Amino acid sequence: MATQTVRPGATVRTIPWRLIGNIALLIFFVLFLAVPLWNILLEMINNPQLLARQLVIGLSNGAYIALIALGYTLVYGIVELINFAHGDLYMLGAFFALTMIGLFGLTPTTPLGLRIPLMLLILLLTMVFTAAINISVDRLVYRRLRGGSRLAALISALGVSFMFINIGLLWGYLRFPALNGVMGTNAVAPKSVPSLLPNTNLMEGIVNIRFTLKDLAVIVISVLLLIGLYLFVQRTKLGKAMRATAQDRDAAALMGIDVNRTIAMAFLVGGALAGAAGMLVGQYNGTIVFDQGFTAGLRSFTAAVLGGIGNVVGAMLGGLLIGLISALSDQYIGAKWTNAVVFGILVIILVFRPTGLLGEDVGQKA
Repeated sequence: MATQTVRPGATVRTIPWRLIGNIALLIFFVLFLAVPLWNILLEMINNPQLLARQLVIGLSNGAYIALIALGYTLVYGIVELINFAHGDLYMLGAFFALTMIGLFGLTPTTPLGLRIPLMLLILLLTMVFTAAINISVDRLVYRRLRGGSRLAALISALGVSFMFINIGLLWGYLRFPALNGVMGTNAVAPKSVPSLLPNTNLMEGIVNIRFTLKDLAVIVISVLLLIGLYLFVQRTKLGKAMRATAQDRDAAALMGIDVNRTIAMAFLVGGALAGAAGMLVGQYNGTIVFDQGFTAGLRSFTAAVLGGIGNVVGAMLGGLLIGLISALSDQYIGAKWTNAVVFGILVIILVFRPTGLLGEDVGQKA
């Protein structure tokens, strides 16, 4: 049988099958989506006011998705745990904020000078509440499993998620007179959140675009929190400890960093941001429900993966992109196709960038 010999120093050329496959997949998607994308583009050009409104909605939704996504990426970046309960923690934050609104007796008729300070106080209390829950779950559940199987921690996160959902369901049964009826009469039905922010169009008389005070409040508060987190991670000693622990936990411990304290700080910060998102969404959408954490958590985790899991800036970018894609898909393609569009785009991006848009391949931690 004849064998082929390779001369010393000669280079063996291999066919780049992976690159060819990626290009073929991209060509398929481009050809398959060419006609609908062209029609959508024409519709956007013909009605720029509608496009601008969808972009505003997308930015508002993307801002709160980014807040939730940061909780996923902070925890995963340090302990490589997918905290499935994080989306439901955001739901508990929304219920706590509604409860506080009822206890303070806030209504749309409350004087604005009193309403705004109390809303900021409720936002702070909600962040403290969800941060306390998150750090308690880490202390009582996740820390005990930290040195064991990752599958055990993952299953525990699912269990905590179901516990949170049932707490939200039981929360709907609260009928105390002090709550002023904010929980309604049906425990499992969506709860109406009093609209405490004026729905005034700030662009009226300037341009034909609807941009309300609610949009402005959600975007501004979210951006301030995102900037605050970025500065915290980059400029403070605790932030540097978090980055060091994420890079190499054992080496960080040898350098004198309290690893458990640093991990607890990641859970605390992520929980606080989830609580802020819960209150903002309640005010923006006007309703909350005990199972809303599943969809929000799924999209937020998708945003974290899209931007690069473990990367703070990537989570912010991924959240804004998911919000914009969802809003445009709801309007121009159909709400029933939005999840397919979001995950389809995610798959395409991960084919060419497996670590996400801003992620880096740092290998698997021990």
